Amino acid sequence: MQKILLIFCPIILFGYTIDFDTALFKTLEKNKGLKAKKLIIKQSKEDLNIAKSYDYGTIVFNENISNTNNAGYIFGMKLSSREASFGDFGFNEFDMSGATKMDELLSTKPEDLNSPKSRTNFETKITYTVPLFTGFKLQNAKKMAKLQVLAKNAQYNYDEKLLTLEVLKAYNGAVAAKEFIKATQKAKKAMTSFVTFANELYKEGLVTSIDVKQAKVRDMGIDSSSVTAKNRYELAISYLQFLTSDTEISDVQEFKNMTNKANIIKTLQKKAHTKREDFLAMKYNTQTMKTKIEMEKSALYPTIGAQIEYGYNDNQLNNIQNNKDYYMAAIGLSYNLFDGFLQTAKKEKAKIEYKKTHYYLEYMKDAIALEVKKNILTLEAKQKILKQKIKANNLSDEVLEQSEELYKNHLINMSNLLLQQANQQKANAEMILAQYETSLAAAQLKISLGENLQ
Repeated sequence: MQKILLIFCPIILFGYTIDFDTALFKTLEKNKGLKAKKLIIKQSKEDLNIAKSYDYGTIVFNENISNTNNAGYIFGMKLSSREASFGDFGFNEFDMSGATKMDELLSTKPEDLNSPKSRTNFETKITYTVPLFTGFKLQNAKKMAKLQVLAKNAQYNYDEKLLTLEVLKAYNGAVAAKEFIKATQKAKKAMTSFVTFANELYKEGLVTSIDVKQAKVRDMGIDSSSVTAKNRYELAISYLQFLTSDTEISDVQEFKNMTNKANIIKTLQKKAHTKREDFLAMKYNTQTMKTKIEMEKSALYPTIGAQIEYGYNDNQLNNIQNNKDYYMAAIGLSYNLFDGFLQTAKKEKAKIEYKKTHYYLEYMKDAIALEVKKNILTLEAKQKILKQKIKANNLSDEVLEQSEELYKNHLINMSNLLLQQANQQKANAEMILAQYETSLAAAQLKISLGENLQ
Protein backbone atom coordinates (compact mmCIF):
# COMPACT_ATOMS: atom_id res chain seq x y z
CA MET A 1 0.00 0.00 0.00
CA GLN A 2 2.85 2.38 0.86
CA LYS A 3 4.50 1.67 -2.51
CA ILE A 4 1.25 2.54 -4.30
CA LEU A 5 1.01 5.81 -2.39
CA LEU A 6 4.62 6.64 -3.27
CA ILE A 7 3.94 6.00 -6.95
CA PHE A 8 0.90 8.27 -7.09
CA CYS A 9 2.24 10.86 -4.66
CA PRO A 10 3.82 13.09 -7.35
CA ILE A 11 0.52 13.15 -9.26
CA ILE A 12 -1.40 14.07 -6.11
CA LEU A 13 1.07 16.76 -5.11
CA PHE A 14 1.89 18.34 -8.44
CA GLY A 15 -0.76 17.42 -11.01
CA TYR A 16 -3.66 19.81 -11.59
CA THR A 17 -6.58 20.47 -13.92
CA ILE A 18 -6.32 23.34 -16.38
CA ASP A 19 -8.90 25.23 -18.44
CA PHE A 20 -8.36 26.60 -21.93
CA ASP A 21 -7.91 30.25 -20.96
CA THR A 22 -5.23 29.36 -18.40
CA ALA A 23 -3.46 27.08 -20.89
CA LEU A 24 -3.50 29.89 -23.44
CA PHE A 25 -2.15 32.43 -20.95
CA LYS A 26 0.67 30.11 -19.92
CA THR A 27 1.58 29.42 -23.55
CA LEU A 28 1.75 33.09 -24.52
CA GLU A 29 3.81 33.85 -21.43
CA LYS A 30 6.22 30.90 -21.32
CA ASN A 31 6.42 29.25 -24.75
CA LYS A 32 10.09 29.15 -25.73
CA GLY A 33 9.41 29.20 -29.47
CA LEU A 34 7.39 32.39 -29.08
CA LYS A 35 10.16 33.98 -27.01
CA ALA A 36 12.65 33.20 -29.78
CA LYS A 37 10.37 34.82 -32.39
CA LYS A 38 10.03 37.91 -30.20
CA LEU A 39 13.81 38.32 -30.41
CA ILE A 40 13.46 38.64 -34.21
CA ILE A 41 11.55 41.89 -33.59
CA LYS A 42 14.36 43.12 -31.35
CA GLN A 43 16.87 42.25 -34.08
CA SER A 44 14.95 44.31 -36.64
CA LYS A 45 14.84 47.25 -34.18
CA GLU A 46 18.61 47.04 -33.81
CA ASP A 47 18.90 47.08 -37.62
CA LEU A 48 16.94 50.35 -37.51
CA ASN A 49 19.28 51.72 -34.83
CA ILE A 50 22.25 50.77 -37.01
CA ALA A 51 20.75 52.66 -39.97
CA LYS A 52 20.11 55.71 -37.77
CA SER A 53 23.62 55.65 -36.31
CA TYR A 54 25.22 56.78 -39.58
CA ASP A 55 23.53 60.18 -39.26
CA TYR A 56 25.64 61.01 -36.20
CA GLY A 57 28.98 60.22 -37.79
CA THR A 58 31.92 58.65 -35.93
CA ILE A 59 34.45 60.00 -33.43
CA VAL A 60 37.68 58.00 -33.35
CA PHE A 61 40.61 58.39 -30.97
CA ASN A 62 44.01 57.24 -32.20
CA GLU A 63 47.37 56.93 -30.48
CA ASN A 64 50.05 55.93 -32.98
CA ILE A 65 53.58 55.14 -31.80
CA SER A 66 56.26 54.62 -34.43
CA ASN A 67 60.03 54.32 -34.60
CA THR A 68 62.00 54.77 -37.84
CA ASN A 69 65.29 55.87 -39.36
CA ASN A 70 63.68 56.74 -42.70
CA ALA A 71 64.86 60.25 -43.56
CA GLY A 72 61.57 61.29 -45.18
CA TYR A 73 59.44 60.04 -42.30
CA ILE A 74 61.70 61.61 -39.67
CA PHE A 75 61.67 65.02 -41.41
CA GLY A 76 57.87 64.82 -41.70
CA MET A 77 57.56 63.93 -37.99
CA LYS A 78 59.69 66.91 -37.02
CA LEU A 79 57.60 69.20 -39.19
CA SER A 80 54.40 67.80 -37.63
CA SER A 81 55.74 68.50 -34.12
CA ARG A 82 57.13 71.90 -35.24
CA GLU A 83 60.70 70.88 -34.38
CA ALA A 84 62.34 71.16 -37.81
CA SER A 85 65.40 73.46 -37.97
CA PHE A 86 67.85 74.54 -40.63
CA GLY A 87 70.24 72.04 -39.14
CA ASP A 88 67.93 69.25 -40.21
CA PHE A 89 68.50 70.40 -43.80
CA GLY A 90 72.27 69.92 -43.33
CA PHE A 91 73.13 73.64 -43.17
CA ASN A 92 76.01 72.87 -40.81
CA GLU A 93 77.75 71.28 -43.83
CA PHE A 94 76.98 74.25 -46.10
CA ASP A 95 80.45 75.89 -45.80
CA MET A 96 81.01 78.70 -48.32
CA SER A 97 84.54 79.47 -47.20
CA GLY A 98 86.11 76.16 -48.15
CA ALA A 99 84.30 75.72 -51.45
CA THR A 100 86.24 76.34 -54.65
CA LYS A 101 83.35 75.86 -56.97
CA MET A 102 79.63 76.37 -56.53
CA ASP A 103 78.95 73.03 -58.21
CA GLU A 104 80.93 71.18 -55.54
CA LEU A 105 79.01 72.95 -52.81
CA LEU A 106 75.61 72.14 -54.30
CA SER A 107 76.53 68.48 -54.81
CA THR A 108 77.26 68.04 -51.07
CA LYS A 109 74.99 65.40 -49.44
CA PRO A 110 74.14 66.62 -45.92
CA GLU A 111 74.56 63.85 -43.35
CA ASP A 112 71.95 65.30 -40.95
CA LEU A 113 69.30 65.33 -43.66
CA ASN A 114 69.99 61.99 -45.36
CA SER A 115 71.06 59.90 -42.38
CA PRO A 116 69.30 61.27 -39.30
CA LYS A 117 69.22 59.41 -36.03
CA SER A 118 66.25 57.09 -35.56
CA ARG A 119 63.19 58.73 -33.97
CA THR A 120 60.27 57.52 -31.90
CA ASN A 121 57.13 59.52 -32.65
CA PHE A 122 53.91 59.76 -30.65
CA GLU A 123 50.85 60.88 -32.61
CA THR A 124 47.66 61.59 -30.65
CA LYS A 125 44.52 62.59 -32.54
CA ILE A 126 40.72 62.63 -32.52
CA THR A 127 38.86 62.38 -35.83
CA TYR A 128 35.19 63.13 -36.46
CA THR A 129 33.76 61.88 -39.77
CA VAL A 130 30.15 62.44 -40.86
CA PRO A 131 28.27 61.83 -44.13
CA LEU A 132 26.55 65.02 -45.34
CA PHE A 133 24.79 63.61 -48.39
CA THR A 134 24.60 60.00 -49.60
CA GLY A 135 22.20 60.34 -52.49
CA PHE A 136 19.28 59.53 -50.15
CA LYS A 137 20.79 56.10 -49.48
CA LEU A 138 20.72 56.47 -45.69
CA GLN A 139 17.17 57.86 -45.72
CA ASN A 140 15.93 54.90 -47.73
CA ALA A 141 17.88 52.46 -45.56
CA LYS A 142 16.13 53.85 -42.46
CA LYS A 143 12.76 53.65 -44.19
CA MET A 144 13.39 50.01 -45.13
CA ALA A 145 14.47 49.20 -41.56
CA LYS A 146 11.30 50.80 -40.15
CA LEU A 147 9.14 48.79 -42.55
CA GLN A 148 10.89 45.60 -41.49
CA VAL A 149 10.22 46.37 -37.82
CA LEU A 150 6.53 46.69 -38.67
CA ALA A 151 6.64 43.53 -40.81
CA LYS A 152 8.36 41.43 -38.13
CA ASN A 153 5.97 42.70 -35.47
CA ALA A 154 2.95 41.86 -37.62
CA GLN A 155 4.34 38.41 -38.43
CA TYR A 156 4.95 37.78 -34.73
CA ASN A 157 1.32 38.64 -33.92
CA TYR A 158 0.13 36.21 -36.58
CA ASP A 159 2.49 33.47 -35.38
CA GLU A 160 1.12 34.05 -31.89
CA LYS A 161 -2.41 33.44 -33.18
CA LEU A 162 -1.31 30.26 -34.94
CA LEU A 163 0.16 29.11 -31.65
CA THR A 164 -3.17 29.76 -29.90
CA LEU A 165 -4.77 27.50 -32.49
CA GLU A 166 -2.27 24.78 -31.58
CA VAL A 167 -3.19 25.25 -27.92
CA LEU A 168 -6.87 24.79 -28.82
CA LYS A 169 -6.04 21.63 -30.78
CA ALA A 170 -4.06 20.23 -27.87
CA TYR A 171 -6.58 21.24 -25.22
CA ASN A 172 -9.72 20.09 -27.04
CA GLY A 173 -7.83 17.01 -28.20
CA ALA A 174 -7.21 16.15 -24.56
CA VAL A 175 -10.87 16.82 -23.73
CA ALA A 176 -11.96 14.59 -26.61
CA ALA A 177 -9.59 11.84 -25.48
CA LYS A 178 -10.96 12.20 -21.95
CA GLU A 179 -14.50 11.81 -23.31
CA PHE A 180 -13.40 8.71 -25.23
CA ILE A 181 -12.09 7.27 -21.96
CA LYS A 182 -15.45 7.94 -20.31
CA ALA A 183 -17.23 6.34 -23.26
CA THR A 184 -15.09 3.20 -23.05
CA GLN A 185 -15.66 3.06 -19.30
CA LYS A 186 -19.39 3.27 -19.92
CA ALA A 187 -19.13 0.54 -22.58
CA LYS A 188 -17.00 -1.56 -20.23
CA LYS A 189 -19.63 -1.29 -17.52
CA ALA A 190 -22.34 -2.34 -19.97
CA MET A 191 -20.30 -5.25 -21.31
CA THR A 192 -19.49 -6.46 -17.80
CA SER A 193 -23.21 -6.67 -17.13
CA PHE A 194 -23.73 -8.46 -20.48
CA VAL A 195 -21.06 -11.04 -19.64
CA THR A 196 -22.49 -11.59 -16.17
CA PHE A 197 -26.04 -11.93 -17.47
CA ALA A 198 -24.97 -14.26 -20.29
CA ASN A 199 -23.18 -16.47 -17.74
CA GLU A 200 -26.32 -16.64 -15.60
CA LEU A 201 -28.47 -17.59 -18.59
CA TYR A 202 -25.89 -20.16 -19.68
CA LYS A 203 -25.90 -21.76 -16.22
CA GLU A 204 -29.67 -21.98 -16.40
CA GLY A 205 -29.41 -23.58 -19.85
CA LEU A 206 -31.27 -20.75 -21.55
CA VAL A 207 -28.39 -19.80 -23.91
CA THR A 208 -25.39 -21.57 -25.35
CA SER A 209 -21.74 -20.96 -24.52
CA ILE A 210 -21.44 -19.00 -27.77
CA ASP A 211 -23.30 -16.06 -26.19
CA VAL A 212 -20.83 -16.01 -23.31
CA LYS A 213 -17.83 -16.20 -25.60
CA GLN A 214 -19.17 -13.45 -27.88
CA ALA A 215 -19.69 -11.18 -24.89
CA LYS A 216 -16.17 -11.88 -23.60
CA VAL A 217 -14.62 -11.19 -27.02
CA ARG A 218 -16.44 -7.88 -27.21
CA ASP A 219 -15.36 -7.09 -23.63
CA MET A 220 -11.72 -7.64 -24.59
CA GLY A 221 -12.17 -5.34 -27.59
CA ILE A 222 -13.39 -2.60 -25.27
CA ASP A 223 -10.28 -3.10 -23.12
CA SER A 224 -8.16 -2.46 -26.21
CA SER A 225 -10.19 0.66 -27.02
CA SER A 226 -9.65 1.84 -23.46
CA VAL A 227 -5.87 1.51 -23.80
CA THR A 228 -5.96 3.47 -27.09
CA ALA A 229 -8.11 6.23 -25.56
CA LYS A 230 -5.76 6.59 -22.56
CA ASN A 231 -2.75 6.74 -24.84
CA ARG A 232 -4.36 9.51 -26.90
CA TYR A 233 -5.13 11.40 -23.71
CA GLU A 234 -1.56 11.13 -22.44
CA LEU A 235 -0.20 12.31 -25.81
CA ALA A 236 -2.59 15.29 -25.86
CA ILE A 237 -1.63 16.25 -22.29
CA SER A 238 2.06 15.93 -23.18
CA TYR A 239 1.59 18.26 -26.18
CA LEU A 240 -0.28 20.73 -23.97
CA GLN A 241 2.56 20.58 -21.43
CA PHE A 242 5.04 21.25 -24.23
CA LEU A 243 3.14 24.29 -25.52
CA THR A 244 2.60 25.81 -22.08
CA SER A 245 6.07 24.88 -20.77
CA ASP A 246 4.24 23.45 -17.73
CA THR A 247 4.93 19.76 -17.07
CA GLU A 248 2.63 19.65 -14.05
CA ILE A 249 -0.63 19.72 -16.07
CA SER A 250 -2.46 16.42 -15.62
CA ASP A 251 -6.10 17.10 -16.55
CA VAL A 252 -8.36 19.39 -18.58
CA GLN A 253 -11.88 20.71 -18.18
CA GLU A 254 -14.69 20.87 -20.75
CA PHE A 255 -14.56 21.62 -24.49
CA LYS A 256 -13.65 25.18 -25.48
CA ASN A 257 -16.18 26.22 -28.13
CA MET A 258 -15.74 29.26 -30.36
CA THR A 259 -18.60 31.48 -31.54
CA ASN A 260 -18.69 33.11 -34.95
CA LYS A 261 -21.12 35.74 -36.14
CA ALA A 262 -22.98 34.91 -39.33
CA ASN A 263 -21.91 37.29 -42.11
CA ILE A 264 -21.77 37.34 -45.88
CA ILE A 265 -18.67 35.59 -47.20
CA LYS A 266 -17.41 38.62 -49.15
CA THR A 267 -17.71 40.80 -46.07
CA LEU A 268 -15.65 38.34 -44.03
CA GLN A 269 -13.06 38.08 -46.81
CA LYS A 270 -12.66 41.85 -46.83
CA LYS A 271 -12.38 41.82 -43.05
CA ALA A 272 -9.63 39.21 -43.24
CA HIS A 273 -7.60 41.32 -45.67
CA THR A 274 -7.83 44.20 -43.18
CA LYS A 275 -6.99 42.28 -39.98
CA ARG A 276 -4.67 39.44 -40.99
CA GLU A 277 -1.19 40.19 -39.64
CA ASP A 278 0.56 37.88 -42.09
CA PHE A 279 -1.04 39.81 -44.96
CA LEU A 280 0.00 43.08 -43.32
CA ALA A 281 3.55 41.76 -42.96
CA MET A 282 3.57 40.92 -46.66
CA LYS A 283 2.44 44.48 -47.42
CA TYR A 284 5.36 45.86 -45.42
CA ASN A 285 7.75 43.52 -47.25
CA THR A 286 6.38 44.76 -50.58
CA GLN A 287 6.89 48.38 -49.51
CA THR A 288 10.41 47.48 -48.41
CA MET A 289 11.22 46.11 -51.86
CA LYS A 290 9.80 49.26 -53.45
CA THR A 291 11.99 51.42 -51.22
CA LYS A 292 14.99 49.31 -52.16
CA ILE A 293 14.59 50.48 -55.76
CA GLU A 294 14.96 54.08 -54.58
CA MET A 295 17.98 53.15 -52.48
CA GLU A 296 19.73 51.61 -55.50
CA LYS A 297 19.17 54.92 -57.36
CA SER A 298 21.39 56.65 -54.80
CA ALA A 299 24.42 55.76 -56.91
CA LEU A 300 23.21 58.31 -59.47
CA TYR A 301 23.97 61.10 -57.01
CA PRO A 302 27.31 62.26 -55.62
CA THR A 303 28.23 61.52 -52.01
CA ILE A 304 29.50 64.27 -49.75
CA GLY A 305 31.26 63.79 -46.45
CA ALA A 306 33.08 65.91 -43.89
CA GLN A 307 36.02 65.21 -41.60
CA ILE A 308 37.48 67.19 -38.72
CA GLU A 309 40.74 66.11 -37.13
CA TYR A 310 42.61 67.50 -34.15
CA GLY A 311 45.82 66.09 -32.70
CA TYR A 312 49.39 66.34 -31.38
CA ASN A 313 52.81 65.08 -32.52
CA ASP A 314 56.01 64.78 -30.49
CA ASN A 315 58.91 62.46 -29.73
CA GLN A 316 57.56 61.83 -26.22
CA LEU A 317 54.24 60.52 -24.92
CA ASN A 318 53.47 63.74 -23.03
CA ASN A 319 52.73 65.54 -26.30
CA ILE A 320 49.55 67.43 -25.42
CA GLN A 321 51.01 70.93 -25.68
CA ASN A 322 49.71 73.97 -27.50
CA ASN A 323 52.83 74.35 -29.58
CA LYS A 324 52.54 70.71 -30.74
CA ASP A 325 48.87 70.59 -31.82
CA TYR A 326 47.28 70.76 -35.24
CA TYR A 327 43.81 70.64 -36.82
CA MET A 328 42.41 69.71 -40.17
CA ALA A 329 38.92 70.25 -41.60
CA ALA A 330 37.93 68.76 -44.95
CA ILE A 331 34.88 68.23 -47.11
CA GLY A 332 35.02 65.61 -49.81
CA LEU A 333 32.80 64.87 -52.80
CA SER A 334 32.73 61.60 -54.68
CA TYR A 335 30.82 60.97 -57.88
CA ASN A 336 30.81 57.66 -59.73
CA LEU A 337 31.20 58.38 -63.44
CA PHE A 338 31.22 54.78 -64.67
CA ASP A 339 30.95 51.41 -62.89
CA GLY A 340 30.50 48.98 -65.75
CA PHE A 341 26.68 49.25 -65.45
CA LEU A 342 26.82 47.69 -61.97
CA GLN A 343 24.28 50.07 -60.41
CA THR A 344 21.98 49.71 -63.41
CA ALA A 345 21.95 45.94 -62.88
CA LYS A 346 21.33 46.38 -59.13
CA LYS A 347 18.44 48.73 -59.81
CA GLU A 348 16.85 46.32 -62.29
CA LYS A 349 17.31 43.46 -59.81
CA ALA A 350 15.54 45.53 -57.14
CA LYS A 351 12.65 46.15 -59.54
CA ILE A 352 12.34 42.43 -60.21
CA GLU A 353 12.34 41.67 -56.47
CA TYR A 354 9.60 44.24 -55.94
CA LYS A 355 7.45 42.79 -58.74
CA LYS A 356 7.97 39.28 -57.41
CA THR A 357 6.97 40.33 -53.88
CA HIS A 358 3.97 42.22 -55.25
CA TYR A 359 2.78 39.11 -57.10
CA TYR A 360 3.14 37.11 -53.89
CA LEU A 361 1.04 39.75 -52.13
CA GLU A 362 -1.75 39.45 -54.70
CA TYR A 363 -1.50 35.65 -54.59
CA MET A 364 -1.75 35.76 -50.80
CA LYS A 365 -4.80 38.00 -51.03
CA ASP A 366 -6.59 35.46 -53.22
CA ALA A 367 -5.44 32.59 -50.99
CA ILE A 368 -6.83 34.30 -47.87
CA ALA A 369 -10.18 34.84 -49.59
CA LEU A 370 -10.26 31.15 -50.51
CA GLU A 371 -9.22 30.11 -46.99
CA VAL A 372 -12.01 32.19 -45.40
CA LYS A 373 -14.63 30.79 -47.75
CA LYS A 374 -13.41 27.24 -47.18
CA ASN A 375 -13.45 27.68 -43.38
CA ILE A 376 -16.96 29.17 -43.43
CA LEU A 377 -18.33 26.28 -45.48
CA THR A 378 -16.43 23.76 -43.34
CA LEU A 379 -17.82 25.20 -40.11
CA GLU A 380 -21.36 25.20 -41.47
CA ALA A 381 -20.99 21.56 -42.48
CA LYS A 382 -19.41 20.56 -39.14
CA GLN A 383 -22.22 22.26 -37.20
CA LYS A 384 -24.85 20.35 -39.17
CA ILE A 385 -22.95 17.09 -38.73
CA LEU A 386 -22.66 17.69 -34.98
CA LYS A 387 -26.42 18.12 -34.64
CA GLN A 388 -26.99 14.85 -36.46
CA LYS A 389 -24.34 13.03 -34.41
CA ILE A 390 -25.92 14.20 -31.14
CA LYS A 391 -29.32 12.93 -32.30
CA ALA A 392 -27.78 9.64 -33.48
CA ASN A 393 -26.00 9.17 -30.14
CA ASN A 394 -29.17 9.76 -28.15
CA LEU A 395 -31.06 7.36 -30.40
CA SER A 396 -28.34 4.70 -30.14
CA ASP A 397 -28.60 4.89 -26.32
CA GLU A 398 -32.32 4.17 -26.55
CA VAL A 399 -31.82 1.33 -29.02
CA LEU A 400 -29.20 -0.30 -26.78
CA GLU A 401 -31.47 -0.10 -23.72
CA GLN A 402 -34.35 -1.64 -25.66
CA SER A 403 -32.08 -4.33 -27.15
CA GLU A 404 -30.86 -5.26 -23.67
CA GLU A 405 -34.46 -5.79 -22.54
CA LEU A 406 -35.19 -7.85 -25.65
CA TYR A 407 -32.17 -10.06 -24.97
CA LYS A 408 -33.20 -10.58 -21.36
CA ASN A 409 -36.61 -11.69 -22.65
CA HIS A 410 -34.93 -14.03 -25.22
CA LEU A 411 -36.35 -12.09 -28.17
CA ILE A 412 -32.92 -11.44 -29.78
CA ASN A 413 -29.60 -13.28 -29.59
CA MET A 414 -26.26 -12.07 -28.22
CA SER A 415 -24.99 -11.17 -31.69
CA ASN A 416 -27.78 -8.64 -32.15
CA LEU A 417 -27.21 -7.19 -28.69
CA LEU A 418 -23.47 -6.82 -29.27
CA LEU A 419 -24.15 -5.23 -32.64
CA GLN A 420 -26.30 -2.56 -30.99
CA GLN A 421 -23.69 -2.04 -28.29
CA ALA A 422 -21.01 -1.53 -30.98
CA ASN A 423 -23.32 0.88 -32.80
CA GLN A 424 -23.88 2.83 -29.60
CA GLN A 425 -20.13 3.05 -28.89
CA LYS A 426 -19.47 4.14 -32.47
CA ALA A 427 -22.20 6.80 -32.31
CA ASN A 428 -20.78 8.11 -29.05
CA ALA A 429 -17.26 8.26 -30.49
CA GLU A 430 -18.50 10.01 -33.63
CA MET A 431 -20.34 12.59 -31.52
CA ILE A 432 -17.19 13.35 -29.50
CA LEU A 433 -15.13 13.62 -32.69
CA ALA A 434 -17.76 15.93 -34.20
CA GLN A 435 -17.58 18.16 -31.13
CA TYR A 436 -13.81 18.40 -31.48
CA GLU A 437 -13.91 19.05 -35.24
CA THR A 438 -16.62 21.70 -34.87
CA SER A 439 -14.66 23.59 -32.22
CA LEU A 440 -11.53 23.36 -34.37
CA ALA A 441 -13.36 24.58 -37.49
CA ALA A 442 -14.72 27.57 -35.57
CA ALA A 443 -11.24 28.41 -34.28
CA GLN A 444 -9.68 28.08 -37.74
CA LEU A 445 -12.27 30.48 -39.11
CA LYS A 446 -11.48 33.04 -36.40
CA ILE A 447 -7.75 32.78 -37.10
CA SER A 448 -8.30 33.12 -40.86
CA LEU A 449 -10.33 36.30 -40.16
CA GLY A 450 -7.48 37.75 -38.10
CA GLU A 451 -9.34 37.38 -34.79
CA ASN A 452 -8.00 36.22 -31.43
CA LEU A 453 -9.05 33.04 -29.61
CA GLN A 454 -8.86 34.70 -26.20
